[in-house]
Amino acid sequence: MNYLLVPVFATGLILAGQSAVAQDKGSQAFLTKAIEGNYAEVEMGKLAQKNGASDAVKSFGKMLESDHGDANKKAIQAAQSLKVTSPTGPNRQQKSDYDKMSKMNGAAFDKMFAEHMVKDHKKDIAEYEKAAKVKDAAGQYAGDALPTLKKHLDTAQSIQKTSSR
Repeated sequence: MNYLLVPVFATGLILAGQSAVAQDKGSQAFLTKAIEGNYAEVEMGKLAQKNGASDAVKSFGKMLESDHGDANKKAIQAAQSLKVTSPTGPNRQQKSDYDKMSKMNGAAFDKMFAEHMVKDHKKDIAEYEKAAKVKDAAGQYAGDALPTLKKHLDTAQSIQKTSSR
C-alpha cells in the first residue's frame, strides 16, 4: 500500500463522517421546526373554524387541523428514527401569531388568516423542498408532505383573493 495515500484516505473518512453529522443536524433542525409548525397549523385550523366568517375559511381550518395532525404523526415518527426529541407544541412566535389572531373574528379574521396562511405555506414549501433532497427519514417525510402543503397554499391563495375584495 502506498503510505502517501493513507492520510488522504483517512481525511476522506473524517470529512464523510463530518458531512453525515452536518446532514443529521440539518434534518434534526428541520424536523423540530416541522413538528412545531404542524402543532401551530392544527391550532390555527381550530381557530379558523371558531372565528372565521366564511364557509371557505372554516372548511380550510378543518382541512388544516386534519392534514397537519396526520402530518405531525409522521414527522414525530421520522424524528424518533433520527433520535430527535420532539417538541410538544408550537414555538413562541407561532403562539404569538395565534394570540394576535385569536382576538379577531369575522371578515377581518378571514383576511388576516388567509394572508398568514399564504405567507406561512410559501415559507414552509421552500424549507420542505430543501429538506426533501436529503436521503433520510426527514427527507422522506418532507417529500411526502409537499403535495399537501402545495394544496394548502392554493386554498389559502384562493381565500385571500375572495377576502380582499
